[in-house]
Amino acid sequence: MTGSEPEVLVETKGRLGHLVLNRPKAINALTLAMVDTMSEALEAWAEDDSVETVALTGAGDRGLCAGGDIRTLYDATTTGDLDHAETFWRREYALDALVAGYPKPYVAVMDGVVMGGGVGVSAHASHRIVTETTKVGMPEVTIGYTPDVGTSIILSHSPDELGTYAALTGIPLNATDAITVGLADTYVPSERIEELVRRLADEPADEAIAALTGGSPPESALDRTTIGRCFAHDTIAEIRGDLTRAGDRRTLEALDRAAPFSLAVTLRALRNARSFDRVEQSLEQDLTLSLALIRRPDFREGVRAAVIDKDRNPHWQPDSLADVAGADVDAVFQPDLNRKERR
Repeated sequence: MTGSEPEVLVETKGRLGHLVLNRPKAINALTLAMVDTMSEALEAWAEDDSVETVALTGAGDRGLCAGGDIRTLYDATTTGDLDHAETFWRREYALDALVAGYPKPYVAVMDGVVMGGGVGVSAHASHRIVTETTKVGMPEVTIGYTPDVGTSIILSHSPDELGTYAALTGIPLNATDAITVGLADTYVPSERIEELVRRLADEPADEAIAALTGGSPPESALDRTTIGRCFAHDTIAEIRGDLTRAGDRRTLEALDRAAPFSLAVTLRALRNARSFDRVEQSLEQDLTLSLALIRRPDFREGVRAAVIDKDRNPHWQPDSLADVAGADVDAVFQPDLNRKERR
């Protein structure tokens, strides 16, 4: 991308409306302007009879989208400009809801890195394509935040607690595991993606995709039996206890990298989402949590350690699960309280 190129390319090719996220140096991380451009294009195409299918791809060879532009959100919190952060999340979540209810086939090509906000604009699509390079993840607990963009309704209904595992560890999923968890549908080798986009300009989405499936997807990297047993609990302490008994050091180390408060909030959010039947319910919960968590010190500290100073040594508050107060967890799920305190 040059300085004169837009951050989202909006193109029509035959019967296809094509969105290309175009910040390859940032792995196409979403800005507020990008969210607005995508929303405007999708709303226009929904009413345009000449557009029968929409496709989403990412520029560059690193991935579809690395998430939201958390550095900008960090800057907003450090300057006290919480209105910008709230505006970003409201519009981003509205875009996710638009994708989830889109009236035409929406083909999301989840090639390479797909994280955070990138999952929001792809995992709610009607047709979700993964490749051998796919790495899908929700690593928000490692920056003092929580998986959002409406993913809790998907992750909470995953088989064998695989979604709980993904949300609490932040460990990326390969193509096979993303399909199993419920974040994707179909495997297409990356060498066929350009042809897929060409076919979508002339063929119905189902036909174009079916013609290009095949190849050998990666093997699952997940121990479903152990995950299903260990992550079935409703407290992080119980989950850790079973993981310790199972000798699963890799997963324990992943939990150790996360903010203790974020782990407790995320597990509660997932359990709440078991009763959800619409993505809008998940997004409403996300907004409540976002407005609360951005006011806590963990978010600023997590982004500082991961993105600003890059020392990978965050100092969480509290710094242990034992010190996470249940009343504090309860409080972040209270939308009226959170918004009242913001004023």
